[in-house]
Amino acid sequence: MTPDLRDAAYRWIADDPDSATREELQAVLARAMAGEAEAIAELTDRMAGPLEFGTAGLRGPVRSGPNGMNTAVVVRTTAGVAQWLSDSGHAGATVVIGRDARHGSERFATAAAEVLTAAGFDVSVLPSPLPTPLLAFAVGHLGAAAGIQITASHNPPADNGYKLYDHTGAQIVPPADRRIEAAIEAAPPARQVPRAGGATTVDVLDAYLAATTRLPRGEARDVRIAATALHGVGADVLGSALHGAGFTDVHLVDAQRAPDPDFPTVTFPNPEEPGATDRLLALAADIGADVAIALDPDADRCALGVPGSDGAWRMLRGDDTGVVLGEYVLSGVDGSGPTSDAGELIVESDGTVTDSGAPLVATTIVSSSLLGDIARAHGARYAETLTGFKWLARAGEGLVFAYEEALGLCVAPDVVRDKDGISAAVVACDLVATLKAGGRTVLDSLDDLATRHGVHATDQVSLRFADLTVRAELMTRLRADPPADLADVAVTAEDLLPDADVLRLHGDGVRVLLRPSGTEPKLKAYLEVTEPPGDDLAAARSRAAERLTALRGALDRVLAESAPTEAP
Repeated sequence: MTPDLRDAAYRWIADDPDSATREELQAVLARAMAGEAEAIAELTDRMAGPLEFGTAGLRGPVRSGPNGMNTAVVVRTTAGVAQWLSDSGHAGATVVIGRDARHGSERFATAAAEVLTAAGFDVSVLPSPLPTPLLAFAVGHLGAAAGIQITASHNPPADNGYKLYDHTGAQIVPPADRRIEAAIEAAPPARQVPRAGGATTVDVLDAYLAATTRLPRGEARDVRIAATALHGVGADVLGSALHGAGFTDVHLVDAQRAPDPDFPTVTFPNPEEPGATDRLLALAADIGADVAIALDPDADRCALGVPGSDGAWRMLRGDDTGVVLGEYVLSGVDGSGPTSDAGELIVESDGTVTDSGAPLVATTIVSSSLLGDIARAHGARYAETLTGFKWLARAGEGLVFAYEEALGLCVAPDVVRDKDGISAAVVACDLVATLKAGGRTVLDSLDDLATRHGVHATDQVSLRFADLTVRAELMTRLRADPPADLADVAVTAEDLLPDADVLRLHGDGVRVLLRPSGTEPKLKAYLEVTEPPGDDLAAARSRAAERLTALRGALDRVLAESAPTEAP
């Protein structure tokens, strides 16, 4: 152990206002000073911070030291946020704070409230662990200058995080993150940051539910629903929202209903992860459900499961859910359709003419391109943004729907300008009930879209890394020597730096995007192939599936050949 490492640990312990984490780091330091190699490695990792404050805020393991989520880190972070708000002309304004039920969430929320109160802000705190969409809703509902949610969303159980919303009710975007990070760096040690009680408890649940339960537009309510909250905070709010909207035949996975920060029945509490929805699909089959709904732990994401024609249940991909809900929203929006005389006419690159006052739908560059075809068919505007709802929420005026393939859905931007699994579930049940009343299913709706717009088959490859420098090296190598073809299709490489850390490969009916995840230690690749439907949709789907398999195999080979010596 180096003297610098030892001294850094001593300084952190001296400045930590939390006795529990002081003792925790003292124990690690003592073992390291005794020469224990494992303790030295652990201490080195804990002191390798600070956690980077990005547009997704902070995320990290709950533990002592600058490279973890703890009270000292939260105190200094909030001091930086307070300075940024004051510098931005919001001194003394309202800030609302919420939290989930993860380890440390309550004390971190309390610490943040105390720092902001001492800094002269009017602090409102949500009364209990609640879904992240309620915090986003509260910012607009209360006219707040900012909102802070203590949550790690769908990260592993050991993690927690700090998510920041600005006065628009959307997550922050650059350069706010860099300004906040600079303010955090300039903040005094945590023990010296003033803190004071006096925050006000405010309950916005009834107002949120009133807005959410008005979303269904169909009359049908005959739908049996299986749902899970994956041990997160969404179960009660989801049940209230569905019942308030008239969907009363709701069955929750009991073992996953109550908040539990250890997430005992799932390895990763993310509906996208293999096995995470096994209990949900088993319940759906047992009760003869019409739809299955999985929320992630902070309930801002929503995944749908449906029965196939053979009765076997499966989860829909995020792109499938996004396009069927996008079609449903647009089919009921006033003003979609032919251009009007009210707005300026816009000629798209493909020659399509739209009205500047027409409804807008948006998705990200890594999601399926099918939503664009759907928008054009409705005479609506369409936008693609960089990844993340911070960008989707700012896609433009007149936004009526947005989604990202990672199960993020915004079905009511005027209610929550962020992804919202609760309101998405309500609209999804409205769609399923409406289809059921006509003797149809979600899969029938997907068939209709494929028949009209062609087959858009998507897939995702995720590589998890223990060392993020290896991930960065892999991206560097791919940029320096991108493939010239994939699965016998010539592709062109397009580097989206500096706007985004994304490499795009595209060719005839083929698209691949590669990017490091902003919230997990992963490299993600997003694959899409398109196929005209012809006269036989089943045959077109089969061709698309074969091409997608070949594309994935080709990409796997490229990644293996480009991987540094220390593979993920």
